[in-house]
Amino acid sequence: MRKTIELHTGKREELIDITAQVAEVVRGSGVRDGLVNVYAQGATAAIMIQENWDASVPTDVVNFLRKLIPPGVWLHDAQDNNGDAHIKAGLVGPSETIPVIDGRLGLSRWQGIFFCEFDGPREKRSVVCTLLADRT
Repeated sequence: MRKTIELHTGKREELIDITAQVAEVVRGSGVRDGLVNVYAQGATAAIMIQENWDASVPTDVVNFLRKLIPPGVWLHDAQDNNGDAHIKAGLVGPSETIPVIDGRLGLSRWQGIFFCEFDGPREKRSVVCTLLADRT
């Protein structure tokens, strides 16, 4: 089963907690045990599993990546001024795979699934959720 989650982003760089949307996809799928792959479409976006209890953690991630990979110094900036966004997205990665256990996301208490925007704001971003059921 596959379902796409559509997002709107409001900042150039931000992490958006999409755990509830992915959990709803899993609930609606009827899959009891298996895997869900969460994939960000776009070369300047990524998916990250991170703590979702304390809002300072996503802010710290964005601030760290800004310091590590500053804007305005990359060859690709001559094309569309987003070389840093491509590098950040490549380092974080476009997807995460989470176990589905008894019909629920197999995340720990403090984990959440985040869409990482590195080249916003964008009117439309897409996250593809693909579920694979254990047939044993």
